[in-house]
Amino acid sequence: QVQLVESGGGLVQAGGSLRLSCAASGRTFSSNTMGWFRQAPGKEREFVAVISWSGGSTYYGDSVMGRFTISRDNAKNTVYLQMNSLKPEDTAVYYCAARESRVVVRTPASYDYWGQGTQVTVSS
Repeated sequence: QVQLVESGGGLVQAGGSLRLSCAASGRTFSSNTMGWFRQAPGKEREFVAVISWSGGSTYYGDSVMGRFTISRDNAKNTVYLQMNSLKPEDTAVYYCAARESRVVVRTPASYDYWGQGTQVTVSS
């Protein structure tokens, strides 16, 4: 069993930055694929970024490419999402997710564990 707790969300002006953290419990963290997703009101959950178990591979959604960076620290059982140049359209609840597989995928249904989410609001 893996438990995920996100933190770092908040209100920021357009052009600003935030860093989200996701602390994971469980002995399998270092072998899990980790992802970030987001969901805005009335919209489907959207892929944001994913990182492989080793941190050697990362992939991003088209809307955040070049602005967001995913990273992980396996010694701390934590994954991060650095968000720069934020836009009002980035406003959403951001979720951390873990997949008990080293195969990197982008589909939410393929993830086994989810955090409770953290709200990010970007004002114009």
